[in-house]
Amino acid sequence: MDWNKFLSETKSCFNTLEQETPDTFKGFGIMGKEAKKNGALSEKTKELIALGIAIATRCDSCIAFHVKSLVRLETSRAEMIEALSMCSFMGGGPSIAFSAKALEAFDQFNQS
Repeated sequence: MDWNKFLSETKSCFNTLEQETPDTFKGFGIMGKEAKKNGALSEKTKELIALGIAIATRCDSCIAFHVKSLVRLETSRAEMIEALSMCSFMGGGPSIAFSAKALEAFDQFNQS
């Protein structure tokens, strides 16, 4: 899978929906901005939590967005592997499959 292309296509689809539901996207954006603020937990920790939820719910789009954020936040490959190990432990076989996808995305986003 080409994760850069997939994320670009996903953003394009979101933009189309946003034109039809601007208030929904505005509200979601406000909520996301507030949730991601550094506080007792760092933004990186919050993104790792979000990635775990994305893996558990098997959402490729969510995996792409959160992995891209983790790359922006300079998450190391070792940190990523440990987080994916926990996701795999908690979610079993399906989470192992989606953790593998997340690692592939991480490696690709780090190359671009």
